[in-house]
Amino acid sequence: MLTEQLKLKFKKPPRDTRYRSFWQYIHIDVTLLSFLLLLCGAGLIILFSASGRSLSVVQSQALHLLFAFGVMFVMAQISPISLQRSAPWIYALGLCALFIVLIIGHIGKGGQRWLNFGIMRFQPAELMKLAIPLLLAWCYHRDYLPITFKSVLAAIPIILLPAVLTAKQPDLGTAILLVIAGASVLFLAGLSWQIMASFTTMLGVCIPFVWYLLYDYQRQRVLTFLNPELDPLGSGYHIIQSKIAIGSGGMFGKGWLNGTQSNLHFLPERSTDFIFAVCGEEFGFMGSLILIILYLLVLLRGIYITIHAQDTFSRLLAGSITLTFFASFFINMGMVTGILPVVGVPLLLVSYGGSSMVTIMASFGILMSIQTHRKLVTT
Repeated sequence: MLTEQLKLKFKKPPRDTRYRSFWQYIHIDVTLLSFLLLLCGAGLIILFSASGRSLSVVQSQALHLLFAFGVMFVMAQISPISLQRSAPWIYALGLCALFIVLIIGHIGKGGQRWLNFGIMRFQPAELMKLAIPLLLAWCYHRDYLPITFKSVLAAIPIILLPAVLTAKQPDLGTAILLVIAGASVLFLAGLSWQIMASFTTMLGVCIPFVWYLLYDYQRQRVLTFLNPELDPLGSGYHIIQSKIAIGSGGMFGKGWLNGTQSNLHFLPERSTDFIFAVCGEEFGFMGSLILIILYLLVLLRGIYITIHAQDTFSRLLAGSITLTFFASFFINMGMVTGILPVVGVPLLLVSYGGSSMVTIMASFGILMSIQTHRKLVTT
C-alpha cells in the first residue's frame, strides 16, 4: 500500500497536462494562437502575389507581424483586473491623442491620421477600438444588467466623440468601427429591443442631414456603391475591377501568382483594401471559402472565450472585441464584393499595414488574458 502511494506521489503528470500548464503559465490560448498563425500564414502567401512578388513587402509585413505578436504576448500577461483599473486612463490617453492628430498629425493618403515618432507612425484612432469597449465595460461591470435608457444616454458621448474626431481626419471606415465597438458593448449589456428600435428610427431620421456633413468623395462612394457603372473609369473603377477579379477566379482560381487583374495592375490597392479580390482571382471560390473559414474559426474561439468569461467586465470586453473583429472582415469583404460601400477598411491580418495589425493582435492578447486567467483561477 505504501509503495503504491509513493508511486502515485512521484509519478510524472501526463504529457497533455504539462503541455496545457505551459501555455497556461505564459497566458497564451494555444487554440486561438494556432488559428491566428494559419490566418497570418495565408495572408503572407496572398500578399506576396498581390505586391508583385516583392520580397521586401513580405519581409516588412513579417516584421509587422512579429511586432504585433509581441504586443499580443505582452497584453496576454496583463490580468483583466489590471485592464479594468486602467480603462479610464487608456480612454483619456487615446482621446488626447486624437485631438493632437487634428493639430499636428502627419498627413498622408489624403488624411491627417497619424502621429509621427520618427522611427514609426501610429494611428491613435486604432487605440480607440480598444479604449471605447474598455471604458464602457468598466462603466457597466458593477451595474445591474440589462442596462437602462439612462445608461445608454451616458454612453453616447463616450462613443461618438472619438468617432467624430476620427471622421474629421477623415477616416470614415475606422469611425464606423469605433461606433460598432461601442454599440457591441451596449448590445451585450442587454440593450432592449425597444431602445434599439428608438435609436434606429432616430438614425433613419438623421441620415438626410448626415449626407450633407459627408465629404464630396464620401458621397461619391455611396453613389458609386448604388451604381458603379455611372463612372466606370473614375469613382467606379475600383469596385468594377474588383468584381472582375473575383468573378474571373471561378471555382478554383487561376493559380497562385497567375492573377491578371493584380499582376497587370488593373486592380488598385491590391496589397491593402482590395487584397481579398486577389485571393478570389488566384484561388477562386474555394480559396476564398478557406480564408473565410479561418476568420470564422478565430471568431468562434472569441465567442467561446466570451461565453466562459468569469465576470461582467471580461464578458463585455471579450464580446465587443469579437464582434468588432467580425465587423472588420465582413465590411472589407462586403465592399470588395460590392455589397457594401467602399469605406477603406483593411482585411485584418492579410492586408499590408502596421497600425491595425498591432491593434487587433493587442485585442487577441486581451482575449487570451481573459481565457488563461480564468483557467488559473478555476483549476
